[in-house]
Amino acid sequence: MKLTNENYVGEAEKVIRNLLDKNRGRILTTSKIRNILSMISDIYNDVRYLPGEELNAEILGRIQYLKLHVVYEAGRERTVKDFIEEADLLSVIDSIGKSKEKFLLFCHYMEALVAYRKYLGKNDQ
Repeated sequence: MKLTNENYVGEAEKVIRNLLDKNRGRILTTSKIRNILSMISDIYNDVRYLPGEELNAEILGRIQYLKLHVVYEAGRERTVKDFIEEADLLSVIDSIGKSKEKFLLFCHYMEALVAYRKYLGKNDQ
């Protein structure tokens, strides 16, 4: 999936709708997806004020740790794995490289996923 500033909201909506259709409404809880978003938000707060267009080694290490955490959560619970695969999160994380702009776009994509999960989801926990 190639995210752009023009398509990330639509892509997020598609992901959540597909998950709801495939799993008969049973997808990961909002709290699970918000836990992932929380880690991303911590990095985002530091990246926003980072000078230049490239991410530094410390931020890149934190992004790799985030990826590890996402994989671990996917291994613990099937609904998280389905979400990560449908949203193509691992590929999106890999595509960030050293780009500050791509990381910020990834953050916005995650926010859109959370928003559509909350908006379209039922029986939230």
